[in-house]
Amino acid sequence: QVQLDESGGGLVQAGGSLRLSCAASGGTSIRYAMGWFRQAPGKEREFVAAISRFDGSTYYSDSVKDRFAIFRDNAKATVLLQMNSLKPEDTAVYYCAADLTIGAPKSRPDGYVYWGQGTQVTVST
Repeated sequence: QVQLDESGGGLVQAGGSLRLSCAASGGTSIRYAMGWFRQAPGKEREFVAAISRFDGSTYYSDSVKDRFAIFRDNAKATVLLQMNSLKPEDTAVYYCAADLTIGAPKSRPDGYVYWGQGTQVTVST
């Protein structure tokens, strides 16, 4: 079973950047499909980005495409989310998730088995 630990959240002004990190431990000899989701107060958890298990294909929600980038650091068993041009509406708790899906990773939360505890991102005006 894999454990996921997010870090890198914080407070940033609109237009700024943050890099979130998701460190995996336990079972890291298996490569997982990885996703980032976020949940704002009073809203449902929503898909942000994902990267496939093997070929490194990346997927983004329309709201973050061209601003966010997801990529792996295989040497550190870590998946990162680079967030640029942040907007106040990006404010949420960000979660990373892992799954054994082969092919295109899922964009629904129920498509993932393992979850981290989340890291808060707050974007001020």
